[in-house]
Amino acid sequence: MSKEKKPRLRGLAGIVSKLVDPLNENEKFREKFKDTEVKVLLNAKDGKYAALLVIDKGTIHVEGIKNNPKKNLKKKVVGWDGLIQAKISTLMGLLDANNISIGKAVGKILTGRLKVRGIKHVLVLLQLFRF
Repeated sequence: MSKEKKPRLRGLAGIVSKLVDPLNENEKFREKFKDTEVKVLLNAKDGKYAALLVIDKGTIHVEGIKNNPKKNLKKKVVGWDGLIQAKISTLMGLLDANNISIGKAVGKILTGRLKVRGIKHVLVLLQLFRF
């Protein structure tokens, strides 16, 4: 039997995929997220692709979604639980494991550089990037 070929992830989805793929082999990650089912959409406003992080009972994978037209990213279409939207440089600053904090995120939200929806589901990312 041949291995199923994964679609090539582009843009932000490719970057995020490289960050989170090693977590699937981490036993601590599997144990901590064994009961979690959440989808978080990371959208770079200045990019062509958004990344949908899917955590499903101890495993994580990333899907790439074209962000034009904007209706591709609607909650009813994609089915996300949480959304983070900003320029790609701001998103990458947030996803840096040594740099992630609630205080910095709140400052960016108040200045309008970061848009967050479904905050309780987005907070899962704080735990996720600490592994």
